[in-house]
Amino acid sequence: MSEELKAGLGAVQDKDADAAARPRKTRKRKISYLTTNKIYVVDYKDTSLLRKFINDRGKMVSSRQSGTTAKQQRQVAKAIKLAREMALLPFVVTEMNTERRERRNVEAPAPVAAAPVAE
Repeated sequence: MSEELKAGLGAVQDKDADAAARPRKTRKRKISYLTTNKIYVVDYKDTSLLRKFINDRGKMVSSRQSGTTAKQQRQVAKAIKLAREMALLPFVVTEMNTERRERRNVEAPAPVAAAPVAE
């Protein structure tokens, strides 16, 4: 092996050693609303509970955001889908908050009008 290649490999090994020596930052896991309130069964008729797991656009919130376990997330997803079928929850939220509308209008550039062509 050439000396340049060996030097390059040594740098990679040193980098790995530095990464292993540094302490890892562990995030504190979120605790689910269901766990804190000791709710063991999610009912599709409890729309106030299900709305906690739906964002402002009507999408289901992921377990990473809500902190639910896999089993709880499956129960919540099944209950939300059933509540939507029973028309207790909307499939799509058509009305947006006024804050979101204002931000959209600000972001959108003004349309450019075509200048009249002089002959």
